[in-house]
Amino acid sequence: MPIFRLNDRLDFPPVEGAEDGIVAIGGDLSPERLLMAYSRGIFPWYSEGEPIIWHAPENRFILFLDELHISKSMRRVINSNRFSVTMDKNFEAVIHQCAIVPRAGQGGTWITPEMINAYIKLHQLGFAHSIEVWQENQLVGGVYGVSLGKCFFAESMFHTVSNASKVALIKLIEFLKINNFHFLDAQVFTEHVATMGAREIPRTKFMQLLNNGLSVANENMKWNLEDNS
Repeated sequence: MPIFRLNDRLDFPPVEGAEDGIVAIGGDLSPERLLMAYSRGIFPWYSEGEPIIWHAPENRFILFLDELHISKSMRRVINSNRFSVTMDKNFEAVIHQCAIVPRAGQGGTWITPEMINAYIKLHQLGFAHSIEVWQENQLVGGVYGVSLGKCFFAESMFHTVSNASKVALIKLIEFLKINNFHFLDAQVFTEHVATMGAREIPRTKFMQLLNNGLSVANENMKWNLEDNS
């Protein structure tokens, strides 16, 4: 089956026709196209020098908020108060760090300059958010993603100090749970998130959950941990 090539028209083919999880290639990263993609269970993932590749995997890696697992060692880290956590304080720093901090088993980054600019625009519009983890006034970890309705799509995380990205993810999930979000979409399997309770579900089930989550209105605004009380 040939891969669908996007043009200037703002549209995507049905995800059910995705071959090897690829829905389409091409198009752009305008806010309108990105928001349409997320609302249809699609996300961009490609390397620099490649055309934009739009994905909707057959199995989706989801963390249901009630299933968050925090190990005893992580609870000790959180209770030690060695880190401070903020939300939307420095989105640009978080996404830039996600792009440049090396990851085990990865030779490069998929967060291209084009992607960075696109998600900064989404942040300015109130759809993309960041969680920052600080130690002695230094940014040492964080996560960012996209919020639509009561769904959160986690894009990437980083750490320069052990456990900092896990703290960011835990604080994010606690915030989402208190604010009645339905799930966190981690998109594809990672061991890091699996240890915290995420699991794969079929794409058909994910689309049902997505449509339910999008049916609930949610304010697009700057997030604050004070909202977590």
